[in-house]
Amino acid sequence: MGVLMQAFYWDCPREEQQEYAWWSFVATKLAELRKIGFTALWLPPAGKGANIGGMSMGYDVYDYYDLGEYEQKSARPGEKRTWFGSKDELKALLLAIHEHKMKAYADLVLNHNNGADATEFNPITNQDWWTKFNPKSGKFTRDWTCFNPSPYPDSDPGIFGNMPDLCHTNPRVMSSILNHAKWMIEEIGFDGFRYDFVKGFGGWIVRAIHDRHYQHRGQKVDIFGVGECWAGDEFIDSWLDSVNKWAENRVGAFDFPLRYRLKELCDSPGFNLRTLANGGVLTRDRPFEAVTFVDNHDFRGDGNDEIINDKLLAYAYILTHEGYPCVYWKDYYRYGLAEPGKASGIERLVQLHESHAGGATNILYLDDAFYAMERTGAGTQPGLVFALNNSGGILRHSVRTGFKGQQLKPLAWRAKDMIYDPPNVTTDADGWCQIEAPQRGYVVYGM
Repeated sequence: MGVLMQAFYWDCPREEQQEYAWWSFVATKLAELRKIGFTALWLPPAGKGANIGGMSMGYDVYDYYDLGEYEQKSARPGEKRTWFGSKDELKALLLAIHEHKMKAYADLVLNHNNGADATEFNPITNQDWWTKFNPKSGKFTRDWTCFNPSPYPDSDPGIFGNMPDLCHTNPRVMSSILNHAKWMIEEIGFDGFRYDFVKGFGGWIVRAIHDRHYQHRGQKVDIFGVGECWAGDEFIDSWLDSVNKWAENRVGAFDFPLRYRLKELCDSPGFNLRTLANGGVLTRDRPFEAVTFVDNHDFRGDGNDEIINDKLLAYAYILTHEGYPCVYWKDYYRYGLAEPGKASGIERLVQLHESHAGGATNILYLDDAFYAMERTGAGTQPGLVFALNNSGGILRHSVRTGFKGQQLKPLAWRAKDMIYDPPNVTTDADGWCQIEAPQRGYVVYGM
């Protein structure tokens, strides 16, 4: 499926001195990202946020259609751009992404809004609330009937903070959501969506978006979609079923259960590697719908902490296993985990994902401290062998692979607190060989 880059993180325009210029900044990275092997970028919400108390990351949507054209709700008088730039700069970025043979996915916030222009009386609650939205774009205007509770019954259980909660069963809201999605694809140029906080609305909305046919510049667009279903595996399963049953264009979900398992791997040195073979994660149970990741913009403290230690163990896992892996911009660039030109960084793992990581997954060896698996190969991807070690020293084990009478070379590796140079291994006629991995480290072998 390729490799996805989450091309932002929280407060990234400020952190990287790119305020009002993020779209143009990302464009400068496209050539190197494509050369390495990235195939798609997930971009932050493009619409104008409420910008209450300062510039916004866009998750407090005020005007869905203002991509940086109108002066409103800005922290700087006279400023028309979003924190990421102007509409023209966004469209130029999308054009450049397509010229580099990559895809672009928009972050779509369909549950909550913020920054209304006036309060209104809600006769159901007998209270005034900020629900009157008259954005300068003149599109997708809202009043109190567009938010829960409204005259339209909505079983939606997910309320986000104290923001007005869209009533998705209101025909005006539903048609506006569908029209906006169509506009983002056909006029602006996105190839699909990351759906924010999908626990806040019915899966039928996402299915309705994906059941439509789209064109951009006269070419058919087969849209991609992934839901942020921040929950356990049973809830994610039920959400995926609600969206994908009888659907022509199936939607994926972020593998949150796997992410928490990988955090234990990295931040708990005594983690039992047998856990990696258990079900309850999308990459094992529903690999074709799994979008795997290590961290994202929502892991920034208050009990939702980033992975702190040995994070490359987690990247080695998602970039060798099944699923659609997503690399986090902050890890790649800000934390320096790309390690260009080295065998030990994300860059090499992305390259190997694209060149080798095809086919089914077979576990070759498993105990508390050593985990080995192979990808069997598919098409032009010959497959690989992955060995992971969670002990304090080098470990070796004999495994039977699908590579018979072949020499396997170490293609990527990493060791904690030691200089390590893994040897080649040769399989016998039945595929047996002895592989090794260094302390708190891994080796990826291949032809």
